[in-house]
Amino acid sequence: MTAIVLALIAALGYGISDFVGGVASRRVAALRVVIVSYPVSVLVVAAVMPFVGGTLTASSVMWGALSGLAGGVAVWWFYLALAAGPMAVVSPITAVLVAGVPVGVGLVLGERPGVLAYIGIALALVAVLMVSKESPDDAAGDVAGGRTLRFTPRVAWLTVGSGLAFALTFIFLDRAGEDDAGLWPLLANRVTATALVWAVALGTGMFSFPRGGVLKLAAWIALLDVAANAALLYAFQGGLLSLVSVIASLYPAATVLLAMVMLGERVAKVQIVGMVIALGAVGLITAGA
Repeated sequence: MTAIVLALIAALGYGISDFVGGVASRRVAALRVVIVSYPVSVLVVAAVMPFVGGTLTASSVMWGALSGLAGGVAVWWFYLALAAGPMAVVSPITAVLVAGVPVGVGLVLGERPGVLAYIGIALALVAVLMVSKESPDDAAGDVAGGRTLRFTPRVAWLTVGSGLAFALTFIFLDRAGEDDAGLWPLLANRVTATALVWAVALGTGMFSFPRGGVLKLAAWIALLDVAANAALLYAFQGGLLSLVSVIASLYPAATVLLAMVMLGERVAKVQIVGMVIALGAVGLITAGA
């Protein structure tokens, strides 16, 4: 039960973080936001670690670093896919991979949740797909800046690659949580991710810190990011990969709900139905865990 609650906290943290990040990215390029939020998250984790404890082990740091590397690649490729392809296709495909791949890995490794949990997992995958479907996709593709955004082979590779990389982030964090390592894996995660996004920003000529309100939003993103990842790390310590990961993957529901309430954005009926299904899925997974 505790692992399920922590997974829900992680989903909420990821969802709110994505909402704040979306607001910030409307003012400056997303990469300029994360080159601030990532290193700030390193400082936050380092400040909290003395109060948490934990044993430093080579394996926990290795898995934590790998999860950070996978997460950095995932964010990079996901933004590239969104910039070149239709969001209505890129977003749901990525979300389903994030939710589905860890579930499959968990089952292959021998995890056997209850019957109700299996039903909840199936419903959760459907919910993720529905909530992430931002707008109907026409055959012609989305139009932005006077050009048509199509789901080209390059966009397809970036989409699948980002989804798999996000999924690996969950899987590696699960492995890192096998030891009583406290927040050491998360510190390694954030350091590695920071190094990657800084290298990408420098290589693309976008290494420029935002100012004013965006800088404050980046700090909030860092705090939310640390809270979500810490909750997920501890959830993996006490729960199954197949269950914890699929609940954490419901984070788009929180993002969509905040966009609807805070920004007055119009939400498609399919997204509302998806959020209702997500609630039912969590209940079934909790009952069958």
